[in-house]
Amino acid sequence: MRMSKMLIPTLREVPAEAEISSHKLMLRAGMIKKMASGVYNLMPFGIRVIKKIEDIIREEMDDTGAQEFLASALIPSELWKESGRWDAFGPEMFRLKDRNQREFCLGPTHEEVFTDIARDEIKSYKQLPLNLYQIQTKYRDERRPRFGVMRSREFIMKDAYSFDIDEQGLDKSYNDMYKAYKNIFKRCGLETSCVEADSGAIGGSGSAEFMVKSEIGEDEVAFCTECSYAANIEKATAVAEIAEKEEPKELNKVETPDVRTIDELVEFFDTTSKKFGKTLIFNADGKTVAVVVRGDREVNEVKVVNAIGGAIEFELADAETIRRVTNAEVGFAGPIGIKTDILLIDREIAEMSNFITGANDTGYHYENANYGRDFEGIVGDYRNAVEGDKCPKCGKTITIARGVEVGHIFKLGTKYSAAMGANYIDENGKNKPLVMGCYGIGVNRTMAAVIEQHHDDNGIIWPLSVAPYHVVVVPVVTKNEEQMKVAEEIYNQLKNAGVEVLIDDRKERVGVKFKDADLIGIPMRITVGKKVSEGKVEFKLRSEDEVQIIEINEVLQKVKYEFEKNNVRL
Repeated sequence: MRMSKMLIPTLREVPAEAEISSHKLMLRAGMIKKMASGVYNLMPFGIRVIKKIEDIIREEMDDTGAQEFLASALIPSELWKESGRWDAFGPEMFRLKDRNQREFCLGPTHEEVFTDIARDEIKSYKQLPLNLYQIQTKYRDERRPRFGVMRSREFIMKDAYSFDIDEQGLDKSYNDMYKAYKNIFKRCGLETSCVEADSGAIGGSGSAEFMVKSEIGEDEVAFCTECSYAANIEKATAVAEIAEKEEPKELNKVETPDVRTIDELVEFFDTTSKKFGKTLIFNADGKTVAVVVRGDREVNEVKVVNAIGGAIEFELADAETIRRVTNAEVGFAGPIGIKTDILLIDREIAEMSNFITGANDTGYHYENANYGRDFEGIVGDYRNAVEGDKCPKCGKTITIARGVEVGHIFKLGTKYSAAMGANYIDENGKNKPLVMGCYGIGVNRTMAAVIEQHHDDNGIIWPLSVAPYHVVVVPVVTKNEEQMKVAEEIYNQLKNAGVEVLIDDRKERVGVKFKDADLIGIPMRITVGKKVSEGKVEFKLRSEDEVQIIEINEVLQKVKYEFEKNNVRL
């Protein structure tokens, strides 16, 4: 392509709305253009990168035997009502009605659609296993779209669904997808970690996320410093810290006027936050839930929601609710005598001795509270893992890092097939529900994650596999006939060899051309300048500072070597 004929809306200044590197650089490089909050148009360079990522995905998915098709993004509400998710999915779903008042949504995900196809088309065990996938636009009305295409209202996703006869078959399909995902992200130039994850609104028995470590990541991930354990903070567990057992002492009610927070209580009782039981109260679909954790711990709301069987609306209770269930003002809640519908006790609290907690009486706390003697509840893990906790697999230290989720794989089991009647006839003639898996990749987010890992102060540094173009040929002076003649020859030679090549034939200063090439991130630059009279040109990799002087007749060989070195097919 000739850059003089291309739409390249590059920017010299960083847009004020952009907070992170990938968002800044995608706007500056003219890859995306904002249309509304969380809605972006993909410009020519942007769509080329997207197509490269999609091609890698297709190749790896096809190698597993998965078959591509394309479902409608417009989904009738009846399918979602069958699965029970029409109301459960919440306000992120874009809902609309046609002229006949029939309800639809713009698909935020496609479990119901794939299950509907499977129940119509799969009749016998002889048709299984089966894996169907699509690459399609999804729509979610994000409360707070941010970070460009990292969290947007419209985005491209590869979603796949496997159908098997049993859990053993699902395990194989799941492992096949795990391997395919590792290959996909490696080929895109991404370093990822596969971590245990919460299944969220998708549901199912287990899931894992492919995370890219990043300071701007919206997710926190717990990593063991010794073994392979890694989990999203929503899912992460840690060994409970068990204090040495003491003989139970007599429960003692202590007047604590205007002492409400943990910090105030620590000072008042002259002890540490680990000696307190902190009680938080939540509203969950009309029910009240109290959760008791150690004073220095934070409640993990995802674990709590999972423990109570799910909730559409889940939030901290207001002051009126707290007064109703505790008979006290805010700051004096405790597990002894509390009148909530559900009482959850973190395992550390159940193992503590003689701790301090609210007395459900304004201005008072209890000393020497003990689980089992003074109160009971549902014991479990309801706290966030934190830096320095002990790994549940090997007992070594956990560290916390931020990450960006680029892929997610789920074991759905029969969650959707049972609800929607997607069955098959087994070899004994019995009717059984299909066993399903679900596998997603955020294509736009993958593109942004690549930029987050591959950029410098001058712009993007694309891996060769996903670069919008492989090579840019830059004639220094377009008015110089000899330079333009050689530049055109090199351009045509590379193009005929299958290299995706640009020629910067714009009537711009060479410095401007270099800046644009660096900003856009073209992996290889060939500069045709004054040394052309000696039969030589400059060759430079975007990822390196060194400029090499090579013979004109060596250009194609040099470019091909880079493809071989990076294991990228021409």
